[in-house]
Formats: sequence, C-alpha cells, structure tokens
Amino acid sequence: MWIDSHCHLDASEFCGKSIALADEAARMGVSAIVIPAVHQSNFSVVAELARQRADCFFALGIHPMYVATSHEDDLQLLRAEIARLLSDPDLGQALVAVGEIGLDYFVPALCESPLKEKQEFFYSEQLKIARDFDLPVLLHVRKSQDKILKYLRRIPVRGGIAHAFNGSTQQAQHFIDLGFKLGFGGAMTFTRALQIRRLASDLPLSSIVLETDAPDIAPRWCHPGINTPGELVQIGHELASLRGLDHFETARQTTANVLAALPRMQARFVLR
Repeated sequence: MWIDSHCHLDASEFCGKSIALADEAARMGVSAIVIPAVHQSNFSVVAELARQRADCFFALGIHPMYVATSHEDDLQLLRAEIARLLSDPDLGQALVAVGEIGLDYFVPALCESPLKEKQEFFYSEQLKIARDFDLPVLLHVRKSQDKILKYLRRIPVRGGIAHAFNGSTQQAQHFIDLGFKLGFGGAMTFTRALQIRRLASDLPLSSIVLETDAPDIAPRWCHPGINTPGELVQIGHELASLRGLDHFETARQTTANVLAALPRMQARFVLR
C-alpha cells in the first residue's frame, strides 16, 4: 500500500539486519523500498539487496557528502555500472534512477573551495549520465534548491524526486514544473517544523512522495533513535491527518506518485 521512496537499507547502523527490516516493513504494509547508493563502494551492495528482494529497487549515484572521497574515475565507473545493470535480465527493471546525487550547502566544509566546486562538477556530470540513459534522479537538495534548479534547467533529465524537500513554495513549484515529485518524511512529523508541514498540507497531493531516509531523519515517535522503513506507514498517516484525508487515499496517491516519478518500477511492482 505504501512505498518508501528513499531508504538507505544497506546502512551500517542496521547491523546486518537489512533483510529482516524489509520483512518487517512489508508486514506493516510497505509494498516497495527504493535504496539509493551514495558512493562507488556501495553500488554492488544496493544492487544485491534488490536482487534478493523483489520489493526492493535501487539507484546508483555519488552523494554530495561523499564527493570528497570520490575520484573522477568513479563517474566512469558509475556510467559503466548503469549500462551493465540495465541490460541485466534480473536487475534491469530494479535500477530505477541515478541517485543519490545533488548539492549540500548545509555542512560548512562542503561550501568552501575546492569541495564546493567539486560537488557541482560531480552533480552536473551525474545529471549528464541520467540524461544519457533517460533515467530520473534522486536529488539531495539541502540548502541548495536554487543551484540544483539552475543545473536542471541547463541539463534536463527525466524528472525524479527532490528528496527531503525543505524549500519555499516557489521553489517547490519550480521542481514540480520540471516534472519532479517532492519527498516528505520524518521531519514532517514534528509540530515545530512549520514550513515543512505547511508544504505537506498545501502542495498538490499529486506532487508528494513519502520516504523514511532510514536510518536518518527519525520521526518524532522514535527520535533520536534509528529510523527504519517500517516507520513509513505512520509517517503516511501523519500526512493524511495533516491534509484531512483517509489513509487509503493518501497511500494510493503517494504510491501512484512514486511510480510516476520512477516509471521503471512499474514492471515489477506488486501492490500489497
């Protein structure tokens, strides 16, 4: 019934219990989990999780916070791995996006030269890879929405998801106009998160997807503990309450939104 559109299921915080956590999430009503890579070192790990579970999908990319330990050759590896996996008869439909990519202007060290320029280079090059393979992107947009949008206008791609969105209404509309959905998760559950809750309440439901970003961004009921994909159901209920909708309609629409943003999922997605 629900799709977790952004979950780092391979994270070390899960202490090797990734499959058990996916099982638990499925029992709770999570029909699919999208697992983005963050560095060339976990490309094979996220792909293997998708190989083991038909309800897991994955994306390959280099996260802006991992750019410092990445090399230009890793971009060629990314391109080669995407080409190889798209032709894999078992995993071809499970590879649904390029991600997690983007820019992070929240961490001070990442905003200084030369890392700021390196971030932008890796982001723009990965947009080109997404464009060349006609894949959507999973975007990290922390404090960087305007610059993210600038590059998207320069290097158009097949839409995707602006993960953990926390921008203005105007910025949200710009992403929507470019064919993107906006990701909301645990941050939305805190009453003090006024802007995020306002966006989640007021934006068209057709533009919203749900995510956990597990093990990060734990919702209020398990903060400051480790987030898990099973928490998505209660996060979905929170969105329904904010908007005055029933849970079924919220699940149905947000699921449809993920499938629209990541169309390669449709071939092997099974509604639970």
